[in-house]
Amino acid sequence: MGEFLFLDGAFGTMAQNAGLLPGEDPFEWNAKNPQGVEAIHKSYVEAGADVVLANTFGANPLKYRGKNNLSELVKAAIRTAKLSNAKRVAIDIGPSGRLLKPAGDLSFKEAFEAFSVTVKAGVEAGADLAFVETMGDTRELKAAILAVKENSNLPIYATVSLDENGKLLTGADVECVSVLLESLDVDAYGFNCGLGPDKMEEFVRFLRAFSSKRIIVKPNAGMPRMEGGRTVFSQGPEEFAKLVLRLVDAGASIVGGCCGTTPEHIKAVKNLLEGKTAEKKNFKRSECVVSSGTSVVKLKPYSALVIGERINPTGKKALKEAYKRGDTAYVLREAVKQIDDGAEILDINCGVPGIDESSTLEGVVESVQSVVSSPLQIDTANAEALGRALFIVNGKALVNSVNGKQESMDGVFPLVKRYGGTVVALCLDENGIPSTSQGRIDIARRILDEGAKYGLKKKDFVFDALTLAVSADPTAAVVTLETVKRLTEELGVNTVLGVSNVSFGLPNRPALNNAMYALAKRAGLSAAIANPSLIREEVSDLALDVLLGRDEGCQAWIDACSGGCETSQSLPPQSAGDAPTFETLMRAIEKGLLGDAKQVAAQLLLIGTEPLKIIGEGIVPALENVGLRFEKGEAFLPQLLMAADAAGAAFGEVRKSLKTVEGEASSEKRRAHPIVIATVKGDIHDIGKNIVRALLENYGFDVIDLGRDVEPEKIVETALSSGAFMIGLSALMTTTVGAMGETICLAKERGVKAKFCVGGAVLTQEYASSIGADYYAKDAMRTVRIAEELGDMS
Repeated sequence: MGEFLFLDGAFGTMAQNAGLLPGEDPFEWNAKNPQGVEAIHKSYVEAGADVVLANTFGANPLKYRGKNNLSELVKAAIRTAKLSNAKRVAIDIGPSGRLLKPAGDLSFKEAFEAFSVTVKAGVEAGADLAFVETMGDTRELKAAILAVKENSNLPIYATVSLDENGKLLTGADVECVSVLLESLDVDAYGFNCGLGPDKMEEFVRFLRAFSSKRIIVKPNAGMPRMEGGRTVFSQGPEEFAKLVLRLVDAGASIVGGCCGTTPEHIKAVKNLLEGKTAEKKNFKRSECVVSSGTSVVKLKPYSALVIGERINPTGKKALKEAYKRGDTAYVLREAVKQIDDGAEILDINCGVPGIDESSTLEGVVESVQSVVSSPLQIDTANAEALGRALFIVNGKALVNSVNGKQESMDGVFPLVKRYGGTVVALCLDENGIPSTSQGRIDIARRILDEGAKYGLKKKDFVFDALTLAVSADPTAAVVTLETVKRLTEELGVNTVLGVSNVSFGLPNRPALNNAMYALAKRAGLSAAIANPSLIREEVSDLALDVLLGRDEGCQAWIDACSGGCETSQSLPPQSAGDAPTFETLMRAIEKGLLGDAKQVAAQLLLIGTEPLKIIGEGIVPALENVGLRFEKGEAFLPQLLMAADAAGAAFGEVRKSLKTVEGEASSEKRRAHPIVIATVKGDIHDIGKNIVRALLENYGFDVIDLGRDVEPEKIVETALSSGAFMIGLSALMTTTVGAMGETICLAKERGVKAKFCVGGAVLTQEYASSIGADYYAKDAMRTVRIAEELGDMS
């Protein structure tokens, strides 16, 4: 058992109480009102907080729009926080306010560099730890954490903001977040904002099953509502503290507050926990796991899941040529098809002579993870390429590979320690591949011992027992299968095989590969690197004879295949132009294949398909399918936006042919009745608003986007001059939601007829109604549905 660690509560709520004006940036107070900032910090320390978060939540170059030097303001914030005499002062690192690619336009590197500016200034000023909070995207979360790791030695606390279904904005669930943060080896992690303590409890209990770290909770004081023109929260200090006690019972040991909480809330929590001891974390997850931005895959003995091998140019002329000409569309089709065929992880290899492997691998990883939700296996012997790919990959990837050579381990293990990952370890060393299972086991032990120096455990490895061709050595398969069995039973590790190597040089390779797959699974195989469209758990007697060394020279097998049979596993290259139908167009859009969607639409036009029919029977139904899946929780924001982009590309081709009177009249009607959207005065977080714009435009609505931090007067004037039928308002911060009510009030005074739809992380239907909004949209798709409903009425 251990001690609790108490964090502070909301800064914005206290700043508003101390005179922060509507729309004023709290970060500016570090220069304009340092005494006010210091007083807020001291009030939390006096209430019992051990840690105060410096006033740097919005401090990065992507958000800050003031005239002061950002780094100097960060330093001032840390120095002011230290005047509170808190035991520790944290750099508070909030989200950038921008969506990362592919859902947005911000690159991972740009996000990393922006967060690095804040970290460097905080370190220089003497911060004691880094607190990354309110993250809704695993990629941005990783960028912020790496910025801390690369620029400091500070302890790292990290919290994410969940919706009521336990998901991040971009679709990751609690387990997915846990896998990433455990891999990056942060010091503690958990949840903040978005939810009150009553809604957070089930997710804390769920996290307890995965976390080997201390669990952090910083819930809101319930949900907001309007009282006397002010935003207030539903839970007072005593009620809040009682609910936080339940979070402690669920496993939390680092506690504080977020929106709506005050020093009284923190004091009530500390008083209630006085005399109690915190749970000491001793859980160590033994499962071998990898993850993407939205999914987790567990590797287990005897499961033999398939790692798709089709994005590896070895023996694939068409893929080599695609890499050389930069044909990403070809690669994405292979990725999507392998997932459809049953692959759970995708191998990515770009080792083609004559190309820049590092840049190509980085680009392919970015592209593939934008259209599939499966984890990736980064497959390269190039240390620079591996580092660049691991830096930007979303989630915890498989790293293929390390081997028993000291040079290999010295090159790979530091990268895995730095960026996270599960390591594929080959049972070979400077002397080559041992001919016996004992020799391979000995190498595996040495790799485990060396990995332990970097904090890697057995669960962080998947061992490749190595498959050799039985045509060259009739005992090869027997030794491999014995090694798989011993690795599984004696060392207690997971295993992987590239099964197709076993059939090299022989006819009917798929049949032999399938037999090897089945035998290896029975021996304990965890994963097979294979073509998922061809792999089957099938064993014939003749295949068994070959693999078990009973068919001398493989002669019986060759004779049986002499009548002519398939000798290669390769598939003909797929092309978006093979079958230009509405079904192929819908598939391309639903999978987010922008290039294919554009190409199929163009081909449909070439064969004489009516443009409006392409829209009505291809583009719109595909968007509807993805939208419905999103609403059911079966698809997530990245897939939704990638589908919207693909639909936009297809529509761009069709629009060139829309010269009919009907088309022009329809377009004119849309222009005459637009939708105005804006992030309200004082708020610079426009992620939600940008998502809404993208979806509305791809559903055929004309959108006037006024941007962020928009004055009520400008919104009202635009609505009046444009004849808008709907106005969408977005706000993230509790300090700015009041500007929504101000805007709606002004609009009604000026006679605006348009309907108001509001949305944002801290909003509820009750709050929307209290400020006079006509509609509340809990997500972007709901906004589209409201617009469709209003459009039909207009």
